This record gives sequence, structure tokens and C-alpha cells, in this order.
Amino acid sequence: MHAFDYHRPGTLKEATALLRKVPNARALAGGQSLVAALKLRLATVAALVDLDALRELRGIRLEGATLTVGALTRHAEVAGSKDVAIGIPALARLAGAIGDRQVRNLGTLGGSLANNDPAADYPAAVLGLGATIVTNRREIAADKFFGGLYETTLKPGELIVSVSFPLPKRAAYVKFRNPASRFALAGVFVSESAGTVRVAVTGAGRDGVFRARAMEKRLSERFEPESIAKVRVSPDALAADLHAGAEYRAHLVTVMAQRAVAAALGGH
Repeated sequence: MHAFDYHRPGTLKEATALLRKVPNARALAGGQSLVAALKLRLATVAALVDLDALRELRGIRLEGATLTVGALTRHAEVAGSKDVAIGIPALARLAGAIGDRQVRNLGTLGGSLANNDPAADYPAAVLGLGATIVTNRREIAADKFFGGLYETTLKPGELIVSVSFPLPKRAAYVKFRNPASRFALAGVFVSESAGTVRVAVTGAGRDGVFRARAMEKRLSERFEPESIAKVRVSPDALAADLHAGAEYRAHLVTVMAQRAVAAALGGH
């Protein structure tokens, strides 16, 4: 690990000022990805701006038809929240299956989204629910937030403050996970709300999380697992690595999507 300066601001204003002022400064949330990258020298920074003291970025609120989760809310807090269990139980179950106990007690929603790992779970939930990412500067619709691998539309000095999730009629997330890392080889988040169906896929895309539009169309006509039994995403846009080939991932996406629909219908 290369040497760097360390800052621990007490307010969001102080944090954003540091990120603007210090060249090559990076925000540190839970540190589950960034610290590992620094240790392996896959990333270098001039300074870390630790956000842990920013209590204003924590918390969960269920108000009307919207569930708002602060950017620094831990995965374990989402998994154990009564408000999340009432509003979007699929989100609570997703958070409870991220990594292991240590990761869930340190990793944060905002950190996961800003990192945008192509196999992470939260991007599927955000895209699959049509959530809105609220930053210190603006509001960004989920469809406009994610870029390519490890890329988002966040600007320099821009920090995620919270995420607003509209409550769905029903939703579910199912993933086929790597047994070692628990990252998704293919994970599918399905939601139905007011006649609108969204299907988001993580772990399989060559460029990260994406929506399966053909599946959405079929499920909008009939929300049943059988509706998408023969719908297959093209392997041309899917990842291939030592864990799974593109053809296998294409098969997994259809299987996981069917299971997600069945889970949503069954309330599981």
C-alpha cells in the first residue's frame, strides 16, 4: 500500500470541500472494496476522506410510498430494518445475503453503488426498483446512474447522500452466487408496480448491471415464471471468465429470473 493522507470530516460540507480541494482524493465509506484495492496496489490515492462520522448520511425512513435509505447505512442495518421488511422485504433479503457477516457489518449502500462492481447486489435492486440516487448536488434516476464496469455518472466531489426506493406491489431477488466470494455469477431483481415490470440483472453483464427488456415485456403481459421460460438474453453482451462462460450465464439469467418471479408471487 502506498502512503496517503487521511481526513475524517465531521460534516458533508467539509467532506465535499476536501474532495474538491485535494487532488486524487477518494471518499471512504465501508472500505470493503477500496481498502483491498489499496493493499494490492491496484489503486493509489493522495488522500482518503473517511465519511464514517457523517451521521447525516445514515438512517432508514419509510414515508408513504417511498423507502429512503441513507448512503452510509450498513448492509446489516438494511437487512434487519423493520421499515425495510415492511416496505420492500426483497431488499432486506438481498442485503442479508451480501458477502459474509463482516462485510455486512461494514459495507454501505452508498459505497456499493459508487463502486459499481459488476457482480454486486445493490445495483440490481436500485435498477430493478427504479430508485432515485440523491447526491449532494442532484437527483439521479437509476437508469441514468450506472456506467460501464466500476463507472457511474457521479462527478468529481459528488457524494451519494441517500437512495429513494418506490414501494413495489411485489418484488424478489435471486442470485446464483460464487461459493467463495458470494458475489453473483448471475443475479436477477424483479419488481412489479402499477402495471410496470422491471427486471435488472447483475453479475452477468460484460458492462455491469442491465435491464432485461424482453423479459419485462413478457412479464408485463403475464406475470408468471412461464412467461419468460424461453426468453434468453444474448450471450454476446455477457461476461466470460474463469467462473462461468457467457453461454452459461445466459442460461443462468433465465433460470434466476423465473425463480425471482416465482418468489415475488409467493411472497418469499
